Amino acid sequence: MGDRKRCFGDGEPLMASYHDTEWGRPVHDDRELFEHLSLDIFQAGLSWRTILNKRENFRWAFQGFDARVVARYDQRQIERLLSDPGIVRNRLKIEATIANAQAVLALQQEFGSFDHYLWEFTGGRTRQGPPAMRWDELPTSSSESGAMSKALKDHGFKFVGGTICYAFMQAVGMIDDHLAFCHRYRGAGT
Repeated sequence: MGDRKRCFGDGEPLMASYHDTEWGRPVHDDRELFEHLSLDIFQAGLSWRTILNKRENFRWAFQGFDARVVARYDQRQIERLLSDPGIVRNRLKIEATIANAQAVLALQQEFGSFDHYLWEFTGGRTRQGPPAMRWDELPTSSSESGAMSKALKDHGFKFVGGTICYAFMQAVGMIDDHLAFCHRYRGAGT
């Protein structure tokens, strides 16, 4: 990528690739949305680098984040996941992922798709974040992420506080928070 500046990932090929090809790009596939939400939940209290390095292990362990499959996990699968050194072995987050898969299926039934339901929180479009030069100038939550958190909890989702929802919204392109010096920054009105 030469001399282009990034918000994050310089000097780290995996992080740079994630920044350049994924982070902040709109996602509308239900499976990918479930994966992103699940990984953001596992990331809570850890670095994104840790989760990104284990991402393929997570995909394998959770069978491609197919909500129909994960929703049927029982105690045997929970024990299998808790003994898998390739993922973050946190019982509460594993159980939340299973409950969330069940909730995704219910939302799909009620609203047609997880995508349609989620993108309503930003009016079906990407919201531009503030023109920040440093991460500490960006919010960690918003009225939209707070509303999403409350609504998801009301639908049976677990581990979906406003901060996790905000990070999720950034990751899947609902909120564009690329820093103003970044080659992916679009700026207000673009």
